[in-house]
Amino acid sequence: MNETENPWKTLESSVKYENPWLSIRHEEVVTPAGTPGIYGVVSFKNKAVGVIPIDEDGNTYLVGQYRYPLNEYSWEIPEGGSPLNTDPLESAKRELREETGLEAKKWTKVARIHTSNSATDEEGFLYIAEELVQGQHEPEETEDLRIWKLPLSEAVDMVMSSRITDSLSVSGLLIVARMRGI
Repeated sequence: MNETENPWKTLESSVKYENPWLSIRHEEVVTPAGTPGIYGVVSFKNKAVGVIPIDEDGNTYLVGQYRYPLNEYSWEIPEGGSPLNTDPLESAKRELREETGLEAKKWTKVARIHTSNSATDEEGFLYIAEELVQGQHEPEETEDLRIWKLPLSEAVDMVMSSRITDSLSVSGLLIVARMRGI
């Protein structure tokens, strides 16, 4: 199989729903098996960014909030959207400051991920933020956030016990834990 050749053929594509954050396309396709089919694609109008802040003692910071689509509370790394024409690192810095009040002197990009590639084209970027300085957090009006400082190893335990299920958070925490030998 040639990894650069697309075995799918798009016959027709139309936007069925759109809002300021995403659009949903319905596509008539020919599958890799040569049979007719359909596909629905969610396209986001932002890139996803996530930050794993690590302080000098090896602690990280999680953000807790009630997630409307899930109808449940979620503990996550600081994260948000980056407009398509914006440097994801600048958006990551903004999200960290808004959600936790933290600013970092040292930034390291650790991953590029796709959050759910069977149904969306969303691209995500993960960063470690270090040499932290505490300031005032500035959540958006739709955010009712709690901030939790805890050892990175405890956050990884939360991933492993499915207390953290957000894909950016799971990926980011596990990558950073592996990098640090946790």
